[in-house]
Amino acid sequence: MEKLIIQFTEIVNSPILLTGFLIVLSFLFAKISDFVFSFLIKKIVAKTSSDIDNQIVDYLHKPIYYSILFVGLTLTLETLEQIPNSIGYIILGIFKSITIAIWAFTLFNIFMLILRWYSDRNRSNNLFSKSTIPLFDNLGKILIFLGSIYFILLTWNVDVTGWVASAGILSMVIGFGARDTIANLFSGISIMADAPYKEGDYINLDSGERGCVKRIGISSTRILTRDDIEITIPNSVIANSKIINESGGPYEKERIRINISVSYDSNIDQVRQILYNVAKNSNYSCVDPEPRVRFREFGDSGLKFQLLFWIEKPEMRGRCIDEVSSIIHKKFNSENIEIPYPQHTVHMKKTD
Repeated sequence: MEKLIIQFTEIVNSPILLTGFLIVLSFLFAKISDFVFSFLIKKIVAKTSSDIDNQIVDYLHKPIYYSILFVGLTLTLETLEQIPNSIGYIILGIFKSITIAIWAFTLFNIFMLILRWYSDRNRSNNLFSKSTIPLFDNLGKILIFLGSIYFILLTWNVDVTGWVASAGILSMVIGFGARDTIANLFSGISIMADAPYKEGDYINLDSGERGCVKRIGISSTRILTRDDIEITIPNSVIANSKIINESGGPYEKERIRINISVSYDSNIDQVRQILYNVAKNSNYSCVDPEPRVRFREFGDSGLKFQLLFWIEKPEMRGRCIDEVSSIIHKKFNSENIEIPYPQHTVHMKKTD
């Protein structure tokens, strides 16, 4: 014990030995702290069913280790009276800057990890999807980078007030010049969050466009019409438009209505049966719900019926109506059921 006390006294009295001892102690304490933190936290997160917390703990190893290490090295630096204040200030600034950079990089990795985990877990939310991850990736990089630069400048005692004011004025100028682009950007985020439609849906806009949504971008939406023409529409236009989503609702099925008129001499039960059988036997018609036939009204020229049946996808509408209407016409001709056309009878009154 006396020898240990003598050796410790020699270390304390020798600046070089004391510096080396404190540096080794800093590395050792950082390693022990990192090990204790990992052991305790991993024991807690092991009880959860998700593995994302384990990945977050793995990311925190490096910043915790280096933060404790640089704290120890800073305390070691303060014990050295021979080092000039200017050199100590520079070394201390370097330690703080490296620590801020390590934490910024770690926070960005954790942010992207949580974002990807949430997008895979909650598929119904289009805001955090695979197509929007690059957007949040870039936004996260920008925010974390600007925050890191801000704290690094504060570390070196740089007055950032003027910089912040200049950045605010520059942002206003850029925002005014690129207001249309910014409007499309925020409209795209709103569309992804609100999800009035998704890729693969058939939509109608009040401006007349109708087609299948092929891609929902940050600034525009692309739809493919029935003529195989791709239309790119700015998201700001869609955000201010009335949208009819033909693929929306509990399922993608769509109901078809076909109006038919027959003469007053026709057998309405026979007409009902023919219309029902035509829809029932169509390759486009759904089995469930079953087709329905409705007698709507007594028209000026004939009895008006309506055939209602469901198809699986909205894009089948045109082919389905063509097939069913053709078969109805042929069936009516074979059964001698007349399809009337508008007629007017003119009575001419004779005068003296």
